[in-house]
Amino acid sequence: MAKNVQEEVKRLAVLTSGGDASGMNAAIRAVVRWGITLGYEVYGVRRGYKGLVEDDIVRMEYKSVSNTVHTGGTLLRTSRYPEFSEVENAKKGAENLLKRGINNLIVIGGDGSFRGAKLLHDETQLNVVTIPGTIDNDMAYTEYTIGYDTACNTVLDAILKLRDTITSHDRIMILEVMGRESGNIALNSAVAGGAEYVLVPEMPVDVDKIAASVKKGFDEKGKTSTIIILAEGKAHLKDELIEKISKATNRTVNHMSLSYMQRGGNPTMADRVLGAKLGAHAVELIDEGQSGRAVGIKGQNVFDVTIAAALDGKKGFDEKLYRIAETISK
Repeated sequence: MAKNVQEEVKRLAVLTSGGDASGMNAAIRAVVRWGITLGYEVYGVRRGYKGLVEDDIVRMEYKSVSNTVHTGGTLLRTSRYPEFSEVENAKKGAENLLKRGINNLIVIGGDGSFRGAKLLHDETQLNVVTIPGTIDNDMAYTEYTIGYDTACNTVLDAILKLRDTITSHDRIMILEVMGRESGNIALNSAVAGGAEYVLVPEMPVDVDKIAASVKKGFDEKGKTSTIIILAEGKAHLKDELIEKISKATNRTVNHMSLSYMQRGGNPTMADRVLGAKLGAHAVELIDEGQSGRAVGIKGQNVFDVTIAAALDGKKGFDEKLYRIAETISK
């Protein structure tokens, strides 16, 4: 339920928190312009929850988000601020909004950001709505999160470029991608890019078996190159992979980590559209007096659940797609 705060002018604020994700600017743009259209004064909180506590809050106009829909990162900037889990910091951040007559906040981020939003909803007079923005696509309640499609396409582009080089030299490439606890980026990028192997935190790995299989690919199947996608959660196997595959094949094994390149870059059409849809829906929930809600998407349908429900559970790993990848790519 909405909090009973009386105000003469409708006001709302928006912030981005945690890791940046391409498409966040599309969501910010939708929040600002949809909010202004519905009669709100809109404010931006810079540097996430850290900026909220430090009172780094600015008024946003229609033109504040001009020429941003195609840009990566977040125009409001972001930060990781674990101290926000302390109730006193959450209350201080809320007070910085309330003293301006702002009692509505839209938070864009991942599960850590959602936890901070839930704390604000539970412990303060703010009405809070959340939008999922994380490249990992690891939130169980929604089919997609902002930034995931762009990150996968960045990895896919890298796979295709690397294939040209390693094929020319008859080499093997281990491409390390983000995903400490989730293999979604690694798996889907590997399938789309035709990578021969994908190692993810959700599935066991037999390095000796992989080395033998890579050798067989060159010796018996006419392979002229091999790409292995290594999710961050399996990165500890890198040296063992290089050693055993090199020994088995007598070929050069290279390693490359895309690291933060996966977060940046122009967002794909899918992420721009997703940001617009979720941003507009979040504003509509605020306008209805809703609080403690998380917006998401399934198919083409935008919906909302409680933030508590959004945080409940972990998205399942697509083992069938993993088995498909194992079968068709070697």
